[in-house]
Amino acid sequence: MTTHDVFNQVPPLVGHDLAEDPSLLEGLEREGAGWAAAEVHELGRLAGTERAQEWGRLANEHPPVLHTHDRYGHRIDEVEFHPAWHELMNVAVTHGLHGGPWADARPGAHVARAAKFYSWRVDAGHGCPISMTYAAVPALRQSPDLAALYEPLLTERVYDFGLRAPLTKRGLLAGMSMTEKQGGSDVRANTTTATPQSDGSYLLKGHKWFTSAPMCDVFLTLAQAPDGLTCFLVPRVLPDGGLNPLRLMRLKDKLGNRSNASAEVEYEHAVAWRVGDEGRGVRTIIEMVNMTRLDCVIGAAAGMRQGVTVATHHATHRQAFGKYLVDQPLMRNVLADLAIESEAATVLMMRLAGATDRGESAFKRLALAVSKYWTCKRWPAHTAEALECLGGNGYVEESGMPRLLRESPLNGIWEGSGNVAALDSLRAMVREPKTVDAFFTEVELASGADARLDAAVRQVKDSLTDVDTIELRARRVVERLALVLEASLLVRHSHPAVADAFCASRLGGDWGHAYGTLAPGLDLGTIIERAAPKVG
Repeated sequence: MTTHDVFNQVPPLVGHDLAEDPSLLEGLEREGAGWAAAEVHELGRLAGTERAQEWGRLANEHPPVLHTHDRYGHRIDEVEFHPAWHELMNVAVTHGLHGGPWADARPGAHVARAAKFYSWRVDAGHGCPISMTYAAVPALRQSPDLAALYEPLLTERVYDFGLRAPLTKRGLLAGMSMTEKQGGSDVRANTTTATPQSDGSYLLKGHKWFTSAPMCDVFLTLAQAPDGLTCFLVPRVLPDGGLNPLRLMRLKDKLGNRSNASAEVEYEHAVAWRVGDEGRGVRTIIEMVNMTRLDCVIGAAAGMRQGVTVATHHATHRQAFGKYLVDQPLMRNVLADLAIESEAATVLMMRLAGATDRGESAFKRLALAVSKYWTCKRWPAHTAEALECLGGNGYVEESGMPRLLRESPLNGIWEGSGNVAALDSLRAMVREPKTVDAFFTEVELASGADARLDAAVRQVKDSLTDVDTIELRARRVVERLALVLEASLLVRHSHPAVADAFCASRLGGDWGHAYGTLAPGLDLGTIIERAAPKVG
C-alpha cells in the first residue's frame, strides 16, 4: 500500500559530462592539449552514465578475493575480481590512462592524460594499477634493454588480464612494491635480499608489507643487493610460464579503496632483473614515485570536484524552509568555499601536468612535493563538508559520499604521508636551490596583480630564512608555499571571482577554520555556477 508521496528528493546525478568543468577545459587549452578535448569529453560523458557509475558501485560492493591454492592444493596465488572491475580497467586502458603519453609524441600528451584521469572518476581503486603502470615507464628507462622489451607492452591500449608470461601478452600492467613491515616509508630499512645469478638475474628473498594490485604483470621493487639498495623488475609469471614465487599471504582489509587488492607478499627466491645500477635503487624508483605523486594530486583534485559537484546538485534540487538550499545565503557560502578549493586544486594539477610535458624539472621538483602535501591534506575535510551538505542522505551508502569519504585519506598516505611530503619539500630546497628559484619565478608571474598575494609571497620568503626551526615549521612553510602557488595560478588563469575569493580567504586572513566562512562582498553566484554539474 502507498502510505505517502515521495517528493523534494534530488534526482539521480546521471547523464552529464564529468569533463564539462571550466577550470579543467581552460587548463587543457592553456597547457597545450586542446587537441584532446574530444577524447576528454568522450570519457567524461561515459563517466556520467548510470552504467559506469554502477560499475564503480559493484566493484566496491564486491571486493577482490584471494585464492592461495586451487581445489587440489596447488599454490596459485590468484586474486579474483568482480566483472565490474574489469569493465573499469578496460575503459581506463583503452583510453590510454595507463601509459598513453609515453607512446604519444604530441605536445601536451601528459596534460591530456591528466584531464582524462581526472574525468574518469567513477572508482578510485582501479586507478591504482593504472597510475603505477603510467609511472613505471620512466623508472624502467634506467635500463634501456628492459625498457625496449617492456615499454611497448606497458603502453599498449589492450587490457589483457591473466597469469601468463609477460612478453606473450598483448598488454601489461605494472605495480610497485617497496614498503616493509619494519620500515614503511623508510625504504632504506628494507631487509629483502637480492642474490646475483650467473645469467644476470637475481633471486629475491624477503617480504613486502603493501603490494597494491598484486595481479599486475610486473613489479618494480626494492631489495638489498651486494652494493646496496637496488631497484628490480619482478614478473608475476616467468618466461617459461611458471609462477614466480611471489606468495600472496593475505589481502589488506582497508578503510577505502576496496575495489583494489592490496597484499602482503613473501618472496621465496623470486626471479628479478636489475633496473638501474646497484646501490641506486631509491634514485631509480624515485622516477616512478614522482609520477605517482602527480596522480595523487590529480586524484585529490578529482575527488574534490566530485564532492562539490554532488553537493551543488543536491542543493539545486532540495528545498528546506521554503527555499532551495542553493538560494540560502549560508549554504551558498559553503558551496562557494568548496568550489574555490576544488578549482584551485584543478588549476594546480593541470599546471603540474604541463610541467611534466615540458620537462620543467626544477619547478616540478619543489612544486610537486608542495602540491602533494597540500591537496591531499585538503581533500578529506572537503569531502566531509560536501557530505554534510546532503545531510542524512549523504551519510547513507547509496549516496556514494561515504565511499568518497573513505577514499579521501589515501592520497595523503600513498607515496609519503604528510610529514614525508613536507620534509621532502625542505630537502628539495636545501639540496637543489634552483628549485626555489624556479618556484618563485612561477609564482611571481602574478606579481602586482593582487596585493594580498604579493604580501603572502614576501611573508613566505621571510619564513625560509630561519633555518634553525624550519623542520619544526615544515607544515606551515609548505602550506604557505602551496597557497601562493595556487593563488598565482588562479589570479592569472581563472575567473576573477574565484581568484578574488581565494586571495581574500586563504591569503587575506579573513577566513574561519571551517568551510563556509567566506566574507561578504564576494561573487558567490559565479563561483557556484562554475562548479555545478550540467545535467540534461
